[in-house]
Amino acid sequence: MKTSAKLVLSSLISCLALAGCGSDSDETIAPIVDQCSARGQVENFYAYMQENYLWNEDMPTNVNPGNYNNIYDLLEALVVPEDRYSFILTEDEYQSRFVDAEYAGFGFSSRLTLDDRVFINYVYANSPAEIAGMKRSDELTHINGESVQTLIQQGRYQDALGGAETGVSVELTWQDVDGVSFTDVLTKEIVETNTVLATERFLIDGKEVGYYVLNSFINRTGDDLNSAYDQLVGVDELVIDLRYNGGGLTRYANQASTQAAGDTVIGEVFTKYLFNANNSDSNFIEQFQLYDGIEQLNLNRVYVLTTGASCSSSELIINSLDPFVDVIVVGQPTCGKPVGQIPELLCDKRAFVVNFETVNAIDEGRYYDGLAPNCSAEDILVGDWGDENDPMLQAAAYHMTYGQCQPTATSLSNKGSVKALNERQLDAKQRPTKLPDLWRQEH
Repeated sequence: MKTSAKLVLSSLISCLALAGCGSDSDETIAPIVDQCSARGQVENFYAYMQENYLWNEDMPTNVNPGNYNNIYDLLEALVVPEDRYSFILTEDEYQSRFVDAEYAGFGFSSRLTLDDRVFINYVYANSPAEIAGMKRSDELTHINGESVQTLIQQGRYQDALGGAETGVSVELTWQDVDGVSFTDVLTKEIVETNTVLATERFLIDGKEVGYYVLNSFINRTGDDLNSAYDQLVGVDELVIDLRYNGGGLTRYANQASTQAAGDTVIGEVFTKYLFNANNSDSNFIEQFQLYDGIEQLNLNRVYVLTTGASCSSSELIINSLDPFVDVIVVGQPTCGKPVGQIPELLCDKRAFVVNFETVNAIDEGRYYDGLAPNCSAEDILVGDWGDENDPMLQAAAYHMTYGQCQPTATSLSNKGSVKALNERQLDAKQRPTKLPDLWRQEH
């Protein structure tokens, strides 16, 4: 990627530094700005946006970087209205979440309902939460003996869960969908965030159906995908559950797609990456390839489960496979992110600024309103991953059996069902201010 504006600024500063050494001129030289001072970061970031931001020609022209004390505020001033995606992390946050794939916590993700109840979306493997027996669809009812609803209404819920530090112990009470209650003291540890949350095989209408839940695309995803596909060799159909996957490294979207479709797509165009006019010589085409992958299923049809939290690299799987195999999307419209970021290191921070867009082999992209499902279904908590009452899995199974979508939604008898419609969760259409999407709900 070009960073000519930044290089010009750097060269200018270097020239000024040289001019200040051994010069016979009486002309006063302006003090040199430390590149990693607040002012230096603001100036460098402004130059970077001018050169590399995908919508650089549409940025506001009345923004004076001298009026900003940090790059977070400057980013908010510069982004165009359609940009819900650009954000900045500290280097420590970047390393922890994308590289090390770990954080200090109990190891579960939750959702809040409109009546101030908390339910478990998923649990990480080998985490304190999993060891204690917590699972998807359980309801968290008490923290240190106090009602969760009361804590939320009094604004004390997050504090009650304790800080993001290892060694913090909290007594949690939860109940499963049958109303059976459990209480245990959980102590926060470093949680490794496995990106494949579940892998199952089902028999549907005489067919072997593979199913796996892919939660993110980070450095460990390649190995996690291999583990999943190893368990799915020989299946007739495949369901990839991306309902909470907010995106990440595109190469693993490629790997997941290639391992699913195999020889049908290998060597074909996976995605075309298109940069702004300043950087058009950086445009390139990525082919379908296995990357870290080993097993491939060679399927000509793939089912994908989505919600409004399915974003970016999740959408790439759908859009990139679509010209070559039958992709049946089940669930709700995706978040709508046909663009991407190459993180830029700025001193102790990483700027995830949108600097390219993606289109598939037949130049389809720009799905800012999301990718619509072929068959609609709601994300309702009815049990753990792979539960036969899951409406999204039921909708996929119905399509496999009858070749069409369900005429009406299947009624659920489980009184513990909880819809994912939730005004308290981060809206997929809302700009994240620091950490990406659903990580905000992990504890």
